[in-house]
Amino acid sequence: MTSQVSSPAEQADGTVVGEQRTAAGAKDVRRLDRVIIRFAGDSGDGMQLTGDRFTSETASFGNDLSTLPNFPAEIRAPAGTLPGVSSFQLHFADHDILTPGDAPNVLVAMNPAALKANVGDLPRGAEIIVNTDEFTRRAMAKVGYDTSPLEDGSLDGYQVHPVPLTTLTLEALKESGLPRRDAERSKNMFALGLLSWMYHRPTEGTERFLRAKFAKKPDIAAANIAAFRAGWNFGETTEDFAVSYEVAPAATAFPPGTYRNISGNLALAYGLVAASRQADLPLFLGSYPITPASDILHELSKHKNFGVRTFQAEDEIAGIGAALGAAFGGSLAVTTTSGPGVALKSETIGLAVSLELPLLVVDIQRGGPSTGLPTKTEQADLLQAMYGRNGEAPVPVVAPRTPADCFDAALEAARIALAYRTPVFLLSDGYLANGSEPWRIPELEELPDLAVQFAQGPNHTTADGAEVFWPYKRDPHTLARPWAIPGTPGLEHRIGGIEKQDGTGNISYDPANHDFMVRTRQAKVDGIDVPDLQVDDPDGARTLVLGWGSTYGPITAAVRRIRKEGGRIAQAHLRHLNPFPRNLGEVLRGYDTVVVPEMNLGQLATLIRAKYLVDARSYNQVNGMPFKAEQLAAALKEAIDD
Repeated sequence: MTSQVSSPAEQADGTVVGEQRTAAGAKDVRRLDRVIIRFAGDSGDGMQLTGDRFTSETASFGNDLSTLPNFPAEIRAPAGTLPGVSSFQLHFADHDILTPGDAPNVLVAMNPAALKANVGDLPRGAEIIVNTDEFTRRAMAKVGYDTSPLEDGSLDGYQVHPVPLTTLTLEALKESGLPRRDAERSKNMFALGLLSWMYHRPTEGTERFLRAKFAKKPDIAAANIAAFRAGWNFGETTEDFAVSYEVAPAATAFPPGTYRNISGNLALAYGLVAASRQADLPLFLGSYPITPASDILHELSKHKNFGVRTFQAEDEIAGIGAALGAAFGGSLAVTTTSGPGVALKSETIGLAVSLELPLLVVDIQRGGPSTGLPTKTEQADLLQAMYGRNGEAPVPVVAPRTPADCFDAALEAARIALAYRTPVFLLSDGYLANGSEPWRIPELEELPDLAVQFAQGPNHTTADGAEVFWPYKRDPHTLARPWAIPGTPGLEHRIGGIEKQDGTGNISYDPANHDFMVRTRQAKVDGIDVPDLQVDDPDGARTLVLGWGSTYGPITAAVRRIRKEGGRIAQAHLRHLNPFPRNLGEVLRGYDTVVVPEMNLGQLATLIRAKYLVDARSYNQVNGMPFKAEQLAAALKEAIDD
């Protein structure tokens, strides 16, 4: 879905500030500035699809939005159990927002497990839409309910809407001819229709989607559309929903342009394709499927028309080996993985450092160690990216800050890899990969020129006057070695993992040469041209909050809250983690207190302390979920007051 926005503005992320009522037939319409909705149910109830469709219609309507999918690692966790609960949270607003929201205003609970797993996150007064058909004695006992929470008064602090979703769906589909079990599966579309009525979401896009998705099964498509319409009509006619809500488009929240909703993995895939086109190089992806990186492989496999080749290897080592071979052959080479796969790829990454070939290593971080938490987010691979290889093997590290920023981060990682002839780590994470937000589609002229000049002939004259090709003769500015396509006449050269002689590339065990080559490779990375760190400090604060990666949204939302209450705090966010921006030390020394929030146990803070001798304070969380803005704001207030 795309939408047009015509004027720029920026507003603070905040709470609902007011409501206006206008008559709409027999029912009222209230205007809100933002809403947080969470769909929750069994992992087989289609909550991710429901959330995706509501998000798509919200994007087409023109709201700013941010999403947080949350689902089990198992393909099909035990039905009706707490570990099997899948949820999708959407925060949408008429102004600029940064996070999926701290606490839902509305919870759609498809069964007792969904209610129990999520009710603790709700503020008092929140609305709960409950599928009463699933609240059987057996289902409630499975999650530890001795009595029905719908009857024992435990939900008295909330606005509870008991809706027999299953019964109503079966009634709507009684003429469809579908077996009962198949008809029941449409109850998520009934819920989507009801929520679409409540928040005045467009419906045409969802109906088109359902027709396309089930084009080969028209009876299933018709059933889902009928359930969707029945949910809408139920909201319109039932007395239990006396009010619907409007959240106006965020028409003044963005620069002018054409926007679409995009997830981090999709944006990253598009960024890789754009980088290959801007470099005029074929794109090669060597990958082994792993959560949460697999979507990039799936997406890139669709774009053969852009010169993209995807290779699903038998394991992680084969995937990166093929990618490095493609780099040797002149492609923009990429391998995608998550933390466990990085460990397996480490030897080949070291080989890429030695060969000095461009290679993008995309790490979509997840909870660890080992296989850890496959579907939960974490930022704990930073030190692995920095140092997780044998010997001195420096690798540049780039990290996107939002789902849409994954597009630009992919272009930046490609720029560094191609210009400096080095593998580059791109550190995204599960929160960015699966989350989504509006993205302004860039104009072609806004994209960087990544054109590459391959070696064409001899580049060195020996003492006897002969013209030869030296594969390790370096560019004086970037220290990059020439990139020679195999088979080019006169450019035959030797590569491999054993140390190279400076210039010639011949095998060398000479101690002085090894020392020189190690220092040269380090100097090449240290000398990479990265922009200075920008600091947001409008009030001359004494406390700086420094972040990296996906903590950008929660940190920025927390900073806005503090400033709105009169507090003074500065904010800076790192995209380049190796090398650091050249002005980072100066920035850090300009503040009395530096706080570094991370979804790990303090990895960036450790690097900051070691390099700049600054007593950076860590604020850490490793529970598989992103920070909440309120939680961060409280911690930052303490730092300001100290």
